[in-house]
Amino acid sequence: MDIIGTILWPIKWVVELILVAWHWLLTAIGMDPAAGITWVLAIVGLTVVVRAALIPIFVRQIKNQRRMLEIAPQLKKIQDKYKGKKDQFSREAMSRETMELYKKTGTNPLSSCLPLLLQMPVFFSLFQVLNGAQSGKAGVGPLNATLAQQFGNATLFGVAPLHQSFQGAMNHNPPQVAVMVIAAVMVVLMTGSQFLTQLQIVSKNMSPETKASPQFKQQRILLYLLPFVFLFSGFAFPLGVMFYWLTSNIWTMGQQFLVIRNMPTPGSDAAKAREARLARKGKLVQDGAVVLTVEEAPQQKTTTQRVQPVNKNRAKKQAGKK
Repeated sequence: MDIIGTILWPIKWVVELILVAWHWLLTAIGMDPAAGITWVLAIVGLTVVVRAALIPIFVRQIKNQRRMLEIAPQLKKIQDKYKGKKDQFSREAMSRETMELYKKTGTNPLSSCLPLLLQMPVFFSLFQVLNGAQSGKAGVGPLNATLAQQFGNATLFGVAPLHQSFQGAMNHNPPQVAVMVIAAVMVVLMTGSQFLTQLQIVSKNMSPETKASPQFKQQRILLYLLPFVFLFSGFAFPLGVMFYWLTSNIWTMGQQFLVIRNMPTPGSDAAKAREARLARKGKLVQDGAVVLTVEEAPQQKTTTQRVQPVNKNRAKKQAGKK
């Protein structure tokens, strides 16, 4: 076993455990253990569990990105201070001031990449488990040879083997038209969901300062470039693996929608839309947080007005007794 296999071994074991657990649960409620739809739903369940487990990492990434946005003006001041100065002393001074700012604000620019780096071995393990099982190869854990063989022979709707890809179906003699149609539909859905996810970020969740930066142009390029990755590479994926990617894309799209709606970037169009929604509900917003409702304000005033006379009367009675 190579070093990559050694690192991925425990992750693959957990992935197989979740996949087999979902397959057992679906079989227990009466579904055919050898049916393609049973294994597809097990893959969907596996993807949902894995993505749900990664939510804390995603939240941490969002918080770090917010802090980076908050210190962006200060970073720009440091960069402008040393603009055009290419001597070693100036470069060291700029680097030192930048690191001091990161330390002071508790911000780490690499933290934005950390969630992605942590997800890569998980997703790579998922791909290997699903791809290996569809070939009838036993896994490293609960996915034994019998289950792997069952998975490898499973067909969707009785006509589309889960181990087959669009490319393989096209080269098959005769061509497997059902596989080609299902794969083509899934590639379109994968591409569309990826495009919508990026479009949400670019069009709604970026501040005017960010849109004026060179990074925004890169985001616009990625908006149209990334979907083509699925468009071309998707045709080489087996159907079982494609179901994982499609489920993961839909999860990401929904997760991004909720984040943009409830935790938008300050100054972005999504933030303005959120403030407008809260205003229509009679809520006041300060620094992106709900601090008071219009209904609560008069109640507080009324309470204050009622308490003051009572205190005066009590003071008079106490003075009379004395």
